[in-house]
Amino acid sequence: MEAADFFSVSECKGQKTIDGEQVPLVLAPSGGNGCDALVEAIKANRAWVEEKVVANSGLLLRGFDVRDAAEFNAVVEALGWPDIRYVGPAPRTHVHGRVWTANEGPLEEFIYYHHEMVLIKECPEKVILFCEVPPPSGGETPFVPSFRVTERALEEFPDMVEELDARGLRYTFTAPSKNHTGSMRGRGWEDAFGTSDKAEAERRARALGMEVEWLPGGGARTVLGPRKLTRVFPGRKGRRMWFNTVVGMHGKELSSATLADGSEIPAEFVRRCGEIIEEESIQFRWEKGDILILDNLATLHGRRPSLPPRRVLVATCK
Repeated sequence: MEAADFFSVSECKGQKTIDGEQVPLVLAPSGGNGCDALVEAIKANRAWVEEKVVANSGLLLRGFDVRDAAEFNAVVEALGWPDIRYVGPAPRTHVHGRVWTANEGPLEEFIYYHHEMVLIKECPEKVILFCEVPPPSGGETPFVPSFRVTERALEEFPDMVEELDARGLRYTFTAPSKNHTGSMRGRGWEDAFGTSDKAEAERRARALGMEVEWLPGGGARTVLGPRKLTRVFPGRKGRRMWFNTVVGMHGKELSSATLADGSEIPAEFVRRCGEIIEEESIQFRWEKGDILILDNLATLHGRRPSLPPRRVLVATCK
């Protein structure tokens, strides 16, 4: 089955044209729909689908009547990308196969833009999201072409960008021992590292590229660095990606972002970069059955506050 025989290019509100490409690229069924047909079409056109994800930074599959976690898992398996275990602060629950809940933190909170697992040695190349229950209001998953942030930061702060890249960044994050779903960053270190043994947790942390400091009361502070501010990945037009979490972690109650030697990053630079990220964001209204495939090396993503109910599931892939 050729891709053109099954997929037709569509549109969604909120799309942008960037360097001549629609972001996200929206594909709808040109003939029959249904999950089984979608799975077979993806299997027959895996290389074509991946090419579109990378070229457009994001791919939205809409109108294929994918109904639940089991059917979403079948789509994930059809894509053929290896699984990668999530490591991070977000509380999540396993649902089916390779499918997990997305961040279970309170819906009224905004989850800030980030590349998934950006600070870990091995991060996902693809993040796949599925809307099982669209929210009545809000709850969008905005995303940002990362290279656009770097381009604009270089226009306004060329010396600062190059200095931060050359000197490197250091991050810290504080986690409780047990999960706390009342916070969007409430995942406990025992769950994150898959052990309650501190020595084993330290070993696993080092394998991921971080150190652990133990805190009174059972919590832990992870320390990561040095890390680059920007990165260039193969197959992405030489674009310099804004591959960091400075804005999301700088000066927060549970986290920090500094230069690798502990020097402070100017607050005005952080503030303005946050504005640029928001200005470059792309968002659309979730519809039931939507599947959004993001190139995690090229896009930051977040979550707008919403009214309940909202159920978006996720799979992360190498």
